[in-house]
Order: sequence, then structure tokens, then C-alpha cells
Amino acid sequence: MRTIAAFLLALPLLGQDPAALLEAKLMERLRQIDQRFDGVMGVAILDLSTGKTLALNGDLVTTQASLIKVPILAAAFQKIESGALALDQKVEMTEKDKAGGSGTLDARLGPQPVSVTVEELLTLMIRDSDNTATNKVIALTGMDSVNQLMAQLGLRATRLRRIMMDSAAAKRNEENTSTPLEMVRLFEFIYRERLISRNASRRMIEMLKLVQADFRAALPRGVVSASKPGAVPGVRTEAGIVFLEGRPYILAVMCSLTAGNLNPIRDVVEAVHSYFVRIAQSNRYGHRVSEPIY
Repeated sequence: MRTIAAFLLALPLLGQDPAALLEAKLMERLRQIDQRFDGVMGVAILDLSTGKTLALNGDLVTTQASLIKVPILAAAFQKIESGALALDQKVEMTEKDKAGGSGTLDARLGPQPVSVTVEELLTLMIRDSDNTATNKVIALTGMDSVNQLMAQLGLRATRLRRIMMDSAAAKRNEENTSTPLEMVRLFEFIYRERLISRNASRRMIEMLKLVQADFRAALPRGVVSASKPGAVPGVRTEAGIVFLEGRPYILAVMCSLTAGNLNPIRDVVEAVHSYFVRIAQSNRYGHRVSEPIY
């Protein structure tokens, strides 16, 4: 009788968990997206409710393109917290500061100095991915400061090695790099308000919420995200926080060695978001408790 009782007690533990099976299907769907994609892809996901991390090629080290501007933003706020910089501090810029590429600041610069605040530079860097603003922020913050902060956070692959639009440095493999798992970790510090300070983390989120990229395009209307994309020939990246009600999460997608202009990021976002919506709406046994029982 004791053996039978012990067996009966163990039965629930032997059953298959619906959420685990759905998670396995998500990972299979991501693998299928990766297999169809002509290039290499890394994905990392963090469930902010449970702390669980999922990854597909999560340690892929690749060029970040403009996604590296998030570590730069963090280092700038570190300088602001220390008093070395101030958000309302004015910086003079001329046409000699032009970097080219994305952004609108170049159009405002001529031979006569133009005064821009540090806050405006940071906003342009994140919202518009302005390269001229970014290079000025790097000059004000210091490349070493960015890398020292990343090292302190334990992000070994996340490194700033060149300014924006420096093709010669890129050809020498002096690239700005990270991995999906490390970028997810960086965004977790921001989400949990542990990066620099609570106020600094909140200000960074406010700026990142201004971004309109693949995350925002793939998510349903009304779902808020705070992300940063990046793109250079052969590389597409994006990472950020998705504020899904009841089940927020962080996602990082990095594509490298891509053929042409292929970009699977929206497919990944749709797959991941579909998974989290169902998990958010259901209890542990798969009952969609967000809907009334009739």
C-alpha cells in the first residue's frame, strides 16, 4: 500500500508541464527562422517575471552597429551622476563635427558654432540614431569609460572600439561588439533600475521608448517597447524591453553575415511575443484565465 501511495503522490511530478512544452515549441520556431535565414543569428530572451533566460546562439559575438549606443548612453549617465557632465550642459559644434550616416544634426551644422545640450545629444543618439551626436557623446564621455563600465558589469564581449562611420577601423576589425546574452543583461540592469542609479535608469528607458524600429513594427498596437536597433552591411541588430502587461520580457536579436538586406528580426519578435502573450493570459495548467468561463 505504501508503494502505491508513493506512486500516486508522484504522478503530478511525472506529468508534462504545458508551459515547458510551449517553450520548446518557441525554441523550435526560432531554430526554423534561423535555418531559413541566409546568415547567422543569435537570440536571447529574459522572462522578467521569473528570471529565466532562453537563448539560441546567445554567445554570438558580432558587430552591434547602432545598438552599441546603449552602452555609450549608460556611460554618459555615469558621468552625469558623478557631476562630470550635466544634462543641461551646452556643447558647441560646427560642420567639422559631422559624421554622416543616420541622423539630422548634420543639417544644422555649418561654419558657425551651434550650441547643443548634452540631453539633446543623448536623445538624438538614441531616438534618431544620430552618428554626429554619438561621436560627440563618445568624445565627452571617453571610450575607455564605456569599456570600463561594461567590464564592471561583467559584460566581457561588449566593447566600444571605434567611433561611428569609421570604415578604416572596421576594416582592421576594430569593431563595436556584444552578444545577445550580454545585451539582455545590460537591459535587465536598466529595467531593474540598477544601472548607475534609479533616476538614470528611468531616464534611459524614457529615451529608449522613443525608438521606432523592428520591435515596435512587429508588436501589436499599444504594447510599449524600449529598444535600440542597429544596421550596417551584413549586420542587423535590435535589443530591448517589451512591457507586456503581466509578463514583461527582454529580447535581443543579432544577425550577422547576412545575404543582402535580409532581416528576420520581426519574425523573431512575433514568435517570442506570441509565446509570452499566451503565458501571460494562462495559469500553470494552460487555462486562459484572462477570459471568462461560460
